Formats: sequence, structure tokens, C-alpha cells
Amino acid sequence: MGNDGELLGKKWISGENLLMRIESVKVNNFRLLRDTEITLDEKTTVIVGRNNSGKTSFTEVFRRLLSDVTAKFKLEDFSIPILENFWNAFILMKEGKEDQVIREVLPYIQITLTLKYDTTDNLGPLGEFVIDLDPNSTHSVAMLRYQLAEGKIATFFEGIEYTGIPEKTVLEKKDFFRAIRERVPQFFSTSVYAIDPQDPTNQKKLDLALFRELLQTGFIYAQRGLDDTTHKDRDVLGGIVERMLSIAKSESPKSSKNETVVLLENAIKEIQYKLDNDFNQHVNKLLPALSLFGYPGLSTLPLLTETTLDVKRLLENHTKVHYPGDHGINLPETYNGLGSRNLIYILFQLFEFFKMYKARETAANFHLIFIEEPEAHLHPQMQEVFIRKLTEISDEFSRQFNDGVPWPVQFVITTHSTHIANEASFDSIRYFLNTNMHTRVKDLRVGFSTETQKDDKEFLHKYLTLTKCDLFFADKAILIEGPTERILMPKMIEKVDSELAHTSQLSNNYLSIIEVGGAYAHHFFSLLNFLEIRTLIVTDIDSVETGNRKKCIVSEGTYTSNACIKKWFGDQDISPNCLLSKTETEKTKGLLRISYQVSDFFEPGREEIFVALKETAAALEPTMLEMGKGDSQNRGSNGPTGRSFEDAFMLANKSLFGITGNKCEELERSAWENALKVDKTNFALKYALEDTSWNVPTYIKDGLVWLSLN
Repeated sequence: MGNDGELLGKKWISGENLLMRIESVKVNNFRLLRDTEITLDEKTTVIVGRNNSGKTSFTEVFRRLLSDVTAKFKLEDFSIPILENFWNAFILMKEGKEDQVIREVLPYIQITLTLKYDTTDNLGPLGEFVIDLDPNSTHSVAMLRYQLAEGKIATFFEGIEYTGIPEKTVLEKKDFFRAIRERVPQFFSTSVYAIDPQDPTNQKKLDLALFRELLQTGFIYAQRGLDDTTHKDRDVLGGIVERMLSIAKSESPKSSKNETVVLLENAIKEIQYKLDNDFNQHVNKLLPALSLFGYPGLSTLPLLTETTLDVKRLLENHTKVHYPGDHGINLPETYNGLGSRNLIYILFQLFEFFKMYKARETAANFHLIFIEEPEAHLHPQMQEVFIRKLTEISDEFSRQFNDGVPWPVQFVITTHSTHIANEASFDSIRYFLNTNMHTRVKDLRVGFSTETQKDDKEFLHKYLTLTKCDLFFADKAILIEGPTERILMPKMIEKVDSELAHTSQLSNNYLSIIEVGGAYAHHFFSLLNFLEIRTLIVTDIDSVETGNRKKCIVSEGTYTSNACIKKWFGDQDISPNCLLSKTETEKTKGLLRISYQVSDFFEPGREEIFVALKETAAALEPTMLEMGKGDSQNRGSNGPTGRSFEDAFMLANKSLFGITGNKCEELERSAWENALKVDKTNFALKYALEDTSWNVPTYIKDGLVWLSLN
């Protein structure tokens, strides 16, 4: 393999595809990651989710256990639900229980990795972690546990007062947690175990140093210091160049990078010679003669200067990355845009991690690199390029600098960028969801693995790539038909919010409004349920006639042409009259609710019910369900109903649009004919920005009230 292939017994991982990789990671008891397992993609895993869902914590637990020389966790790092176990263990000790019983209760922080490997003769560091006796096994399990050190139970709880008197328990408990807060970093340490994948009780304790040889990590944090130019220019890139020199010095003497270091040092030696023979001679003339003091013997001790240059210090303190300018004037790195500097910084860091991997005497079997928020300062198109090119960059490093031998690296990216999330492979996305202070991971590859979901998966990936919708980061969602609803929806939300209690207002949520049309909305059902996002689906009743299925007013329709509605109710021939009789219960399925046009007329009790609904969010859902039992019965004969949003909007505001008629059919036709004449975009802009005194159509108002529920 040459100099970069096999050095000093170094075993490189080869083959077209990486045969060694981390298949899954399970984290226990770290912040929101109480019992959280995530499968890793072969190359790049993209972690998305709402704020405070545990994305950063996943990176942080690795940094704490693997990056620092000595892992340090605070009491606050333990998951909140298990903190009580510290007290429970303390009580067991006071009751005289054995150490083993107490240890089973004491909290710990743990990472468990399932590792996949090829059946090869030389496993390198992984060999110590393969403890099963199955010759055909291709998996091993490694576990790191941050726990109270052996023999330290009595010391950990020493001097803490406990009387057992119930009246004093509350105060004693507060004092207890104050005391152990200082003791956790002092008495807890990290232990490493190899576990038999076929028999979890078969475990072997190993040194942490051995695990660090097995798995190498790298971290590119969200805060990269690129934009800190308040007091002085930050030469962040120059600092990485200095670190690359240090790495190169540790490589094989025959490697090209080490030869470059030797040449640099030789160049410094030439300068050093000049300093010793010319520069220092002139400096010495600046020194006063000691004979001036007139003390015996001093006149025979002349003073000499010596100036020493250090390559590392030169790079560290004086090397800056500049960009070419004109007339021999180069521009400092801070003069380039933050986006460009961010990309260059990430590239430099990745190359540094690659060189660190190659420089190790024994190559790690696995290399895991975390990249937090790569989108910082990047415009959307560049974000998409980044996620597409990441694997190509690692492959290019292998081709150019490692004789084509693959770099066994896996990337974990945490992001808030819709452009990165939607550009990534559907199978590589892991959705973090915070439920009751506990992170659950939703794997899209698993969630869309059935044959029946194949069409939905293909449609959704194409749609998300084209539209960059933000479903992965939303608290709640609204699916709408077209541009008119999209433009007017913020104003309709504002109007409904004004009638709701403050705690229930939709403006307090991160809403994702997605324009999908009635023909495609049903493709989102499985994704919305999978992501567990409360979603309102606003669509049109789309009435058509018998036979030719021609568009018609609702009171004359016998069918609907709306694919979403037919899919929702599981009836390809459902009639508008049947749809108008559907209850709120039938329009709701778990976290999803469908809303289509209903009669916009005053119903006895409707306004009174709405007033009751807005007073308290807690009573909202059951009240609406009761309301739904008799809701919309025979609406087709009781009042006019719009076929689409525009005519429904006009029917809700008859006087505003001059909608007249004595019969239901006349009112519907008047609204429909008026709606056909409008330019939808201009119509929406006018009533969103200029004429804002109008009523929200009932079907949308009811749906938004439902959406305001928690």
C-alpha cells in the first residue's frame, strides 16, 4: 500500500464500501436522552427536530466521554426523572444495604455502541471488544458508563445528615442534593466494557485508553469564532494550519507531509545561521561593556545574545491565511464573507481530522465526526451543495492523500436548516422529538419501510427537495390548497387568535404552512403521523356532477373530485351531502384534522359554543367533540356552501361581495360566478393587506380553533 497504507503494523480498512461502521448508538440518562437509541447511516446521518429536542445533547455526551482527557459531568447533566435515585440510593445505604444493591439504584450516564465489522484476521483495536465465541458473528458491543467509582459509596455519602423524621425530610433532601452536586465530578469516573451481542450478561471491563484507540472523534461546533471581529481580526484559519504542522511532524519519516516539515525546519536553520552570524553580532554592540562597573573579573565575561526560531511558534503566532488581492496587497481572512470562511473552516477541520487519523500509529477502526449547524452564514444553495458534497470530500481525501484507501469516517450533522434537511437522503434523517422531557428518535428509513408507503416516500422526498418545507422543525402544521389560502392564512390566524385565550393562540407556535393541493395532501398523512405534528388539512369540497364529473355548485353535486377527501373517508364515491353531515369526530384522526367547506350561516348555539371554547384550552377538545355530534347536519339544505376557498370566502362575507339570492342554490351560484372572475393572487393580496374587515370562513375558523389545542 505504500507509505500511507500500512505503517508499523497499522491496519487500514479497505474495500468499495466500509465494512466497519457504527450501526447504532444508545444513550442513557444524559439530559433529555434518558433512553434514546439512534441508528447511524453508513456515511452521513442528519439529525433534525424542534428546539430543545436533544440534538446538541447527542453531540455533547460524546464530547464529554471521548474528547476530553477526563470526562466531567455535573449533577444537572443527569436526566431529571432519575435524580430521585440518588436519594433512594442514599436511603438504602442508611438502611445498611449491601453495596451491590445500592449500585443498582445509583444513576449513571451511559453510551452503548453496536459495531459492525468484517470477519478479517486483523481487527486492530476492535479485537479486544470481540468477546463472543461465534466465528460467524459480525457485530460487537462497546459500552461506556460514567458511574460512581468502585469503593466510593460510603465516601460519596459521607457526612450528609439524615434523621428519618418525616417533618425534616424536605429540608434534608435539599441539603443532600447541594452536597452531592459538588461530589459527582469528584467521585464519578468512566468505565469501559465489551459486551457479548448474543449474551448481554457476558461483559469484559477494558481501559478507556483502548476505547479511544477503537473510536476516533472530531467535533466542529456551531460557535466557530468566525464572526468575532469586535476588537481584533480573528485568524481562525491560521490556527488550523499550525495544528496541521504538528500532525504532519508525527507522521512517518518517509511521508510527503513529514518531508515538508523537514524542509520547513531546514529553512528555519538557514535563517538561524544568519541570525547567529550577522544579526546577533550587531545586537551585541548594543550591550554595554561590563568593565564599566569596575568590578574585578567582570571585564573578562562578555555578554552575548542568542535568538532562536521555532517553526511551531512562527506558525502559531504569525501565520495568517490571506486571499489574493491586487498590486501585491493580499487581503486578510476576515475580509472575506462569513459564509466563505465557514466553508473553508469546515474543509480545513475535516482535513485536519483526516490527517490526525492517518498520523496515528494504530489506526482507529471507527471515526465519528460531528458537525453542528453547518448552515451558519451560508445561503440556501450553498447549504444544499454542502450536504451533497460531504461524502465526495472524504472520498477525495482518500484518493489524493491515502492511495485510494477509504477513510472509515461517519458524519453526524445536527441542523436547523430546511435546505440541508430536505436535500439529505430520506433514509439518513433522524427526527428528534421531545416528549415529556424525554427524547425519542424517529428513523425515517424505518418509518417508511413498507411497500404501501413507497409511493408516499418517493413523492415526499421529491416535494421536500423542491419546496424546502420546514415540517421537521415545526410545532404544528397547516396544509392548504393554493396560493390564495397561503397569502391569507396569516391574517386568518390573527383574527382567530384575537378570540382565543393567550395561551392557546397559534401565533405562539412555530407553524409550518404547506401548499400541497387536494390532489396530493394525502401523501403527507403518514409523514405527519410519523413526526407526531398536530396538523390541520384545509382542502376544497370540489363538488362535481354525475356522469361527466363536471364542476358544479355544492347543492347540485353528487360526488367530489378531491383525492384527499376520498382518501380520508375511504370512499371514492362520497357525495357532498354526505360530507356536509360529517361530524368533528369523523373529521379528526389522532393529530390530524381535515377541514373543507361547510355552510356559512348562523346556527343557533354555534357562536355560544365558540365563546366557551376560547375561554379555556383545557375544555376545548371535549367541547368540540360534543359540538360535532350534531354539527353540520343537513347543511346542504340549510345554507349555501362554497365549492372552493374563494366562493366560500364570499359566502362568509356576502355584503362585502354583493352576493344575493333567496335560495341556497342562488347564493352558491352567485358566489361561484363571482369567484370565477377574480385573479386569485390579486384577490388574496387585496384582502390580506388592504380590506381586512371580513369574516373567516367557518370551516377554516373551526379548524384553526382545533389546531390551537395542545
